[in-house]
Amino acid sequence: MIRNKTFLVATLFCHLLMISPANATKSIEECRQQNAEKISFAPLSRCLDSVISFVDRELQTWVNLHTFNLEEKALVNGRYSALKMFKRSQSNFITYRENDCRWQYLAISPERGADLAYKTCYVMLSQSRITALSNIKTTNPTP
Repeated sequence: MIRNKTFLVATLFCHLLMISPANATKSIEECRQQNAEKISFAPLSRCLDSVISFVDRELQTWVNLHTFNLEEKALVNGRYSALKMFKRSQSNFITYRENDCRWQYLAISPERGADLAYKTCYVMLSQSRITALSNIKTTNPTP
């Protein structure tokens, strides 16, 4: 039964990654290339908004996957400490990301691109968290 649920989660995970719009901008570099000749910060800011949406969806997918796997483990062995700690870790990451990007925003004048600094920071920290979560295995190895 656990294998069936694991298969279901893996299938849903792959599906979620594939349903993102093909034309959505997925990186800061793509935004910079698309807006290289534009004088205004507004198009770049809107582009970064789409990157944030993409990164948030991907991050949430990884969080959901690990939460599901840790819930399954807790049901089997009765130990919920890893699940609680993972949830606390994710909550702490969100607080850290908000504070780390906020001080960068406050250090720059709004007309000089403070919003771009905040959004770039947000994307970079989120991508770092995604990389970390993608390298962690929360499933039991199959014999």
